[in-house]
Amino acid sequence: MTHVPGFTGATLDRADHLRSDPQALAGLMSDWRARLLKLDGIDPVLDDHGDLAWTNLAEAPDDAELILLGLDEGRPCFVALVPGLPDGASRSTWIFRAIELMPPNQAAIYGGARSLIDWHQRHGFCARCGSATAMHRAGWGRRCPSCSAEHFPRVDPVVIMLAEHDGRVLVGRQPRFPANRYSALAGFVEPGESLEEAVARELHEEAGIRVDDVRYIASQPWPFPSSLMIACVATARSDEIRLDENELEHAMWVTRDGVVAALAEADGAPFLAPPAYAIAHTLFRRWLDFPSPLMGAGCADLGSPLGGP
Repeated sequence: MTHVPGFTGATLDRADHLRSDPQALAGLMSDWRARLLKLDGIDPVLDDHGDLAWTNLAEAPDDAELILLGLDEGRPCFVALVPGLPDGASRSTWIFRAIELMPPNQAAIYGGARSLIDWHQRHGFCARCGSATAMHRAGWGRRCPSCSAEHFPRVDPVVIMLAEHDGRVLVGRQPRFPANRYSALAGFVEPGESLEEAVARELHEEAGIRVDDVRYIASQPWPFPSSLMIACVATARSDEIRLDENELEHAMWVTRDGVVAALAEADGAPFLAPPAYAIAHTLFRRWLDFPSPLMGAGCADLGSPLGGP
């Protein structure tokens, strides 16, 4: 795949077969090669080369619980869960600069660690009976000692999509975006709906656009705190925009040449494109790679054309 999404490509062996083996886990923790991911709160620490910084397990705080991230060519890799860390949805002024500096596979390792830490911090109590839970499966789950319920990390599915009409795509911006930044529209998948239905609903809710022919492009884990971004393209029935101003500040149709200019950061580009590590950036580039209706390599039809209300 060209234009690989950010936060993907981690090379760690997740070692699922070792997570439920206390003896094996103890052996990993006593391995002299074991290393601990260095964090500043919940942000990454980088070395002089822009790589993730690691230390040994002896540096873990006394009140830390260790989460097994996986094996790096047999070397155990852990991250420490300590009380009082910042919320995983928070974004420091440093975090996105750090992501730009890191090699993509290391950003993927960090993203997984950040999401796991945030999940543990938000699931200290059992959703069934309210009792305090305890870490198990090497940090890939929590167990309730009172009712024996087991809880496992989850991701929130989010569709992010381009509506296409007459060789143009729909882009929008929220007030919190940097000046002139536009992106693909996005929204959470709701219970009881498919990805195709979520794409169609969100485009209609936010921009009044009805679509058919939803096509899947790529996906990306997004660790702020723990979403799975599912990138799609759909064919719009018309180009009439009816904006939901509670969701978007502005939306507009952009030509192929306009998207090319935005990605190139050219003078006079119609908008400022999302950064390279964002799935929206990948989505724009993939749209440019394949002519309408995008049914080429790397694209998958998610089903028959949508009728919808």
